[in-house]
Amino acid sequence: MKNQNLIPSLPDDVAVNCLARVPRSQHTTLSLVSKPIRSLISSPLFFTARSLIHSTQHILYLSLRSRATTLQWFTLHNNHRLIPLPPPPSPALGSCYAVIGHTIYIIGGSINDIPSRHVWILDCRFHRWLPGPSMRVSREFAAAGVIDGKIYVIGGCVPDNWSKSANWAEVFDPATSRWEGIPSPPEIREKWMHASAVMDGKVYAMADRGGVSLDPSSRAWESVGTELDLGWRGRACVVNGILYCYDYLGKIKGFDVKNSLWKELKGLSKGLPRFLCGATMANVGGKLVVVWECHGYLNRKGKEKEMEIWCAEIAVNKNKDGELSGEVCWVKNVLSVPKGSSIVHCSSVAL
Repeated sequence: MKNQNLIPSLPDDVAVNCLARVPRSQHTTLSLVSKPIRSLISSPLFFTARSLIHSTQHILYLSLRSRATTLQWFTLHNNHRLIPLPPPPSPALGSCYAVIGHTIYIIGGSINDIPSRHVWILDCRFHRWLPGPSMRVSREFAAAGVIDGKIYVIGGCVPDNWSKSANWAEVFDPATSRWEGIPSPPEIREKWMHASAVMDGKVYAMADRGGVSLDPSSRAWESVGTELDLGWRGRACVVNGILYCYDYLGKIKGFDVKNSLWKELKGLSKGLPRFLCGATMANVGGKLVVVWECHGYLNRKGKEKEMEIWCAEIAVNKNKDGELSGEVCWVKNVLSVPKGSSIVHCSSVAL
């Protein structure tokens, strides 16, 4: 690429450094300036440059099931609208998810009630689906967490033979593209996990009865405390070391793992509905983003034709006394979908 073809009078490395600082919201406009700039913006070099100068922005990705076997992925655009992505190669149910860098790993899940070992990778830079290395055993409704750039997967299989027993938990290292089994005590081997998170350097996995934590540094397992077990309901996420989820009253609450204490996230009574039917959460650049389903409009016969997907961004804060407060930055209807659709998962990716 010649200097004058990118930015006149500037060396290539300086030009790339300058362009990498342009906010992602302006990339569409920037791509119209010239063909060389358009080519740069769609290249791995550009994303690497943005990462090196800490110019990346966190983007929300969401998966939605509109029919029994139809799975669709979306990304949240700058105008607060969900934009559809190419469909995934597999419509598996009960997959677990992990994010490393610019990629989302979709791990396992079942097809026609048969659990799978397969892994698919979504390259969020170019929205391409790639096959990943298969796990050692098949899983559905497993837990997953990322620590030090490695993916830890827990449960989702019945330890009814030596192979599954030795691999009830396993870890994937992207550097070697290999899965490795993790020994686990037999008394904690529940099958299905309904939630997971990474807190204080540990992977937490919640089963139907109780939960466990894994410390990768020591490969030590522990049962979770009673407070966390009783209070953790539904999909949750961690922001600034606090685990956020909703309670039976539809309020968002946060758990401080170091103090083993739940507290209500205050300040949201006028900005958000009560999530009595649940909501999906993600940490998007240090903000708590909540996504939920809502009844849509009626057709001429008075029957509900569509439902809506709503999204809210919340700035969360913990004061010196440990009290939690939130401020709703924005809340909008981001998509209309067919009746009966449901949110599967949402993740944040830095691009």
